Amino acid sequence: MTDPIRKSTGRGLVPVLLAAVALAAPAPLTAQGGASGTRPDSASLVTRLGNDTLAVERFVRTGNRIEAEVVLRSPTVTRTHYTLELTPGGGIARLEGVRLDPRSGAPAGRREVMTKVGDSLHVEVTTDGQTRKRTVATDDVVLPFIDMVHWPFELALIRARTAGAPEVRQPMLTGNRVSRFTLGKVGSDSMTITHPTRGTMRVRVDELGRLLALDAGATTRKLIVERGPWLEVEPFAVRWAELDAKGQSFGALSGRAKEESTVQGAEIVVDYGTPRKRGREIWGALVPYGQVWRTGANQATHFTTSRDLVFGTGADTLVVPAGEYTLFSIPAADGGLLIINRQTGQTGTAYDPGRDLGRVRLTARPLTEVVEVFTIRVEPTTAGGELRLQWDQTELVVPFRVR
Repeated sequence: MTDPIRKSTGRGLVPVLLAAVALAAPAPLTAQGGASGTRPDSASLVTRLGNDTLAVERFVRTGNRIEAEVVLRSPTVTRTHYTLELTPGGGIARLEGVRLDPRSGAPAGRREVMTKVGDSLHVEVTTDGQTRKRTVATDDVVLPFIDMVHWPFELALIRARTAGAPEVRQPMLTGNRVSRFTLGKVGSDSMTITHPTRGTMRVRVDELGRLLALDAGATTRKLIVERGPWLEVEPFAVRWAELDAKGQSFGALSGRAKEESTVQGAEIVVDYGTPRKRGREIWGALVPYGQVWRTGANQATHFTTSRDLVFGTGADTLVVPAGEYTLFSIPAADGGLLIINRQTGQTGTAYDPGRDLGRVRLTARPLTEVVEVFTIRVEPTTAGGELRLQWDQTELVVPFRVR
């Protein structure tokens, strides 16, 4: 699959455009309503996950008005045009998001409008002729949070930079409620944005606070975003829509899988998230050594057995009574530890060591082929069975037997 944007070598991760994708002036997305004499400020943002391009955004700001167009690939291609008008305090006065046909750019399917009225935002979402309305209490500085879209962060970064404080709490509308994102100043050209649940992103900014690069590697999303000159988004939208039509969609950032096995009469089920390698170094990098890992993605990995099991060998054993548990791990170059936890139903970032049933040693083994999608296998052996955590070119293994 050919990606219209390829990552260059080097630390900067600067997006390089193929010759088929031409740069253009910001004329196709003309800003209106700005202050007289204010020069429009336009740019593009390219979002990558590993070696795959996930999204392309272009936006232009004139005064208190921002227009943006975003092509997003996950789970399938969407193309959306946004128009944001700001209040005097710099928050949402009116935000309109119109879903476009990826190929033609014509309005298609969904329109969302948020309008500030008093101390609330009135939200109307129209899909296939049906309109739903809701009201959300907000203040005069709230900004939109749009999942996997980053141009609104630039507005928050500029505001935080202007404030001059070492830390600023920025309210952002996330669905039906307002969440507080923490923006911190790290240096003359660097800041951080902390999502309320996903972790902290590192950001490089210019002297005005404009977003130059964003690294979400320490969060649950692991995205890289870079600023570039104005892009025509249509070639990306058309190409990615063609891939969708061929059954080659980007898919969810991390899917879900279920492994069901029977070992010596024990019915074992593992339900887990399935992140992809996407060209990244995994063990000791994306999955750090010596730190608790959710052992998958999104919701915690759940493990159910109908019979008592004994994990490990020799003196390093752990009895696991029949029931449901969650699995975490602490990977290491030689394997690390598997953690079996009594708590269930939680997200993968909500690990409570006080609920541990116990820990048992993992052994690292090389794989003969690269495993692109993280996979958990439960396989019978002559002595009982093995639980195998497979990703990239390594598997972490622990044996078990049925009691």
